[in-house]
Amino acid sequence: MKDPLWTGDRLIAALGARADGPVPAAVTGASIDTRTLEPGDAFFAITGEARNGHDFVKAALDKGAALAVIDEAHAAGFAGAGSLAIVPDVLKAMEKAGSARRAELSAKIVSVTGSVGKTGTKEALRLVLSRQGKTHAPVASYNNHWGVPLTLVRTPADVAYGVYEIGMNSPGEILPLARLVRPHVSIITTIAPVHLAAFSSLEGIAEEKAGVFWELEEGGTAIINADIPQSQLLRDIAKSGPAGEILTFGTSPDADVRLISCSLKPNMSTVEARVLGEPVTYRLGSPGRHIVLNSLAVLAAVKALGADLALAALSLGDLTPPAGRGARQRLQMPGGVLTLLDESYNGNPASMRAAIENLGRLPVEGRGRRIAVLGDMLELGPSGGDLHKGLGEPLATNAIDKVFACGPLMKGLYESLPSAMRGAYANDAGALEPLVLDAVRAGDVVTVKGSLGSRMGPIVKALIARFPAVPAED
Repeated sequence: MKDPLWTGDRLIAALGARADGPVPAAVTGASIDTRTLEPGDAFFAITGEARNGHDFVKAALDKGAALAVIDEAHAAGFAGAGSLAIVPDVLKAMEKAGSARRAELSAKIVSVTGSVGKTGTKEALRLVLSRQGKTHAPVASYNNHWGVPLTLVRTPADVAYGVYEIGMNSPGEILPLARLVRPHVSIITTIAPVHLAAFSSLEGIAEEKAGVFWELEEGGTAIINADIPQSQLLRDIAKSGPAGEILTFGTSPDADVRLISCSLKPNMSTVEARVLGEPVTYRLGSPGRHIVLNSLAVLAAVKALGADLALAALSLGDLTPPAGRGARQRLQMPGGVLTLLDESYNGNPASMRAAIENLGRLPVEGRGRRIAVLGDMLELGPSGGDLHKGLGEPLATNAIDKVFACGPLMKGLYESLPSAMRGAYANDAGALEPLVLDAVRAGDVVTVKGSLGSRMGPIVKALIARFPAVPAED
């Protein structure tokens, strides 16, 4: 039996709702999706780009939802259907409830934003803080206008630490989400050419991201990447807000949390750093230089929270890449094993280069090859074509043997590659999928990556469906 998350009366009050039907004694979760809804959840019938949640209210109640949150415009159609909380606007009501839960928390709150590395950093914080107290963080990349309030509604009142990811696609989105979270510590991982279709410059992106610093709790801590060109801009913005402390991380000699050295290996890294002058050496269970640098931000946050630095560093050894963001599988093929790296969740110039570097470090077996399966990086604006062609350099530097590509933007990259490096090109991921399945062989190491809208995930699923996973060794 799950612990109560809200009493029914308290949730209805927090929503500013009127009740129709019986009020549940307890609500044990919150959901916007009947496919993952569990009995006891409150179902929020929000309206998305493709679906109206009110079309699924009956299914939610039939599945055991404790109550359904619906808007006044649909109330008459559900009269007598069950436990209902009726509000003028479901999304705004979810924001109100999230804000009410945040006001009740005595937890230390961390927010994470940045052009790249938000989810991985959030997962690392979840890992290290959960070893030191009850911790809540979003189950996935719930960092947008509905994901942040939903995560707050789902936060138990008795947590010691809360970790919230904050994202954006266009101007004006960061500040209201940060206002809901009201963090004690805010991390900006980096600034990179992402969402350039909506911003005129990297400085514009930095200024938008820095909205998290305006909503820090008084005297809170801003954590900033010391190595990026926008570092000083971010520091200046942080100084003009409520932050009582600014910590920097990176390789820069003046970084507060400084990388001294690291050894990058195919499946892990070892790191030597100084955290506010204190030497720390640790093992990092997830590979990649970008992961090493973001782990410095994690340790900066741990220090700012007053948590145990040594225990946090030790915990990072158990960090593993999440699905779609570097998760690795070994698949059995005729004659040997194929290694698959699932980077299919998202793609931008910085994360694409990091994925290519990781692929270059992995050893192949026998006649195996390093294969990059790449889909378009979206929302890059007029510079998108050049940013795609620019991937030719890291592909060559990291000895990638074959490139399979799809999408109009990747076509420019593919046509610029040496003929020996070209595997196949298709207009979209669906057409590329059979070409990849037919081409891979035992000993290959394959990375699949692209923006979410490029739909590279099905290629990963097709490889896993075709070739069984090799059982993990004891």
